Amino acid sequence: MSIKASGNTFVKVNLITIITLFLVILAGGVVRSTGSGMGCPDWPKCFGRYIPPTNISELPANYKKTYSDKRLAKNQKFAKMLDALGYDQLAAQIRNDRSILVPEEFNSARTWTEYLNRLVGAVSGLFMLLCAVYSFKYWKTNKAIVFLSVFNLILIFFQAWLGSLVVSTNLTAWTVTVHMLIALAILAISIATYHMAKVQGRYKVQSKPLVTIVTLLVLAMSILQITFGTEVREKIDAVTSHLEGNYRDSWVARAGEIFSQHRDMAVIVLILNLILYALIRKGFNRHSVQQQLMSFTFLMIMLQIVTGIFLSYWSLPPFAQASHIVLASLLFGAQFYLLLNLFSSVNVQGAGK
Repeated sequence: MSIKASGNTFVKVNLITIITLFLVILAGGVVRSTGSGMGCPDWPKCFGRYIPPTNISELPANYKKTYSDKRLAKNQKFAKMLDALGYDQLAAQIRNDRSILVPEEFNSARTWTEYLNRLVGAVSGLFMLLCAVYSFKYWKTNKAIVFLSVFNLILIFFQAWLGSLVVSTNLTAWTVTVHMLIALAILAISIATYHMAKVQGRYKVQSKPLVTIVTLLVLAMSILQITFGTEVREKIDAVTSHLEGNYRDSWVARAGEIFSQHRDMAVIVLILNLILYALIRKGFNRHSVQQQLMSFTFLMIMLQIVTGIFLSYWSLPPFAQASHIVLASLLFGAQFYLLLNLFSSVNVQGAGK
């Protein structure tokens, strides 16, 4: 296989990887919104099987105690690691969380929801492995593609491990936020390597510093907004636990100040994107990738507003929760890809005026 052909293969595989990463985020959002995280209490198998059960009769009589003990042992190991890193208070919180000892009731719908989430994650991991393999064709021309692809493969294994702890520790606050930020990092690296390979040897440097600065600001605000969003969810999880899943229509009101901050930040994000759109429209023609990305960005923002309204006024419906996080990740991806295309573009004729 020639270098050019293998390079084209890398670009195609990387694009598929990016798509699967968005599917992983969607699947994770569905798992989170439906409370299916412990649908499979063990890993990598599900109830000790490669194909999970569909009926409780397929499980051993003592399955609750067996998996509760395994979960407790796993959390104790994690607490010891936190002690070694100096996070004594957090380690104590995990050790003293009595809810971890409460066995999960078998629910086939939740089991299969979590199982499908794992399958999507496995497919994504497979494509990331292929990306790492094909990236070595760029060893002589762009080693950054190789290093980033291999690092991303390592990062997704760490992400899988952290994800298991997020659920096992009953969504310990900081783990949820870190898990989401790492997901964005993995997505950004995949988008970056895709772009680097696509414009390999065909760079056209763009000289629009104001647009670049505003894009960086917009991207930073989006990351901050996503972080606030995970903190809102953490707060609602705490409220849900306190109310034992009852009084759903009061969960948003009980979220407090962090929800107000998240809502107010959405207005700032919208204003900044309006400014960026004006700059992009002035500096690039309507057929450029930059304008196309801004149009897509605004579509994502509008859909975000719609799902945000559903979440606020219709008691956090699960479909809106999953949609909201996927739209946020699509928005981040579009803004990050826009930033890359401000530095370089394959479309030399349509890149700028």
